[in-house]
Amino acid sequence: MTVAHPGEPGSPVRRRGRPPATGHGAADTAARIHAAALELFAERGFHATGVAEIGARADVQRGALYYHIGSKEELLWQILGGYTRLLLAEAERLVATAADPVLILRLLIRGQVELIITHRRAVTVHLRDATALTGARAAELQQLRDRLRGRWQEVIDAGHAAGQLRSDDHVVTRGILGMLDSLALWYRERGEHSPAEIADLLTETVLSGLLAAGDNTKG
Repeated sequence: MTVAHPGEPGSPVRRRGRPPATGHGAADTAARIHAAALELFAERGFHATGVAEIGARADVQRGALYYHIGSKEELLWQILGGYTRLLLAEAERLVATAADPVLILRLLIRGQVELIITHRRAVTVHLRDATALTGARAAELQQLRDRLRGRWQEVIDAGHAAGQLRSDDHVVTRGILGMLDSLALWYRERGEHSPAEIADLLTETVLSGLLAAGDNTKG
């Protein structure tokens, strides 16, 4: 007989304390716990945050807390997996349009800037604590990241094959994605530039170095 290990995706979780709320009450409690974990992981880091602190921030008693989470790592997976799926869905939507590669690349950059700014706490957690995931969760997150990078690479490959882009080297793709992720670390709501202005500046910076001579495609 196969024994499921506690905390692994899909494995039964032994829960303690009083029965959980049902319906909207349960959903509201789970949302508060998720929001509290996101705030604390972004502020202090995954390893420096205790489960009791998450319960206190979410105003959920410790006994009830265990009805809504399998483990602290499960909360980390929900945060990182959910955010990465948003990025992937947007990239796949744009790639599926089969439009001009340079136009798609512009839209990818602008869309990712918007998502990173909106979900910058999750990006901060990813940059610092993604390696805290273990086993199947770590593997699935890596698969999602690889698929996301692959969609970007498809666009850059197509642009290079069409003579529009100077290079299709994977270093370029990884460099663009890394630069965009770093936005979460320095963006300020009251900064000099709006999110749209930041997206335009970064788009033009990337394409000024990547567009082949003579290609002035505009989005």
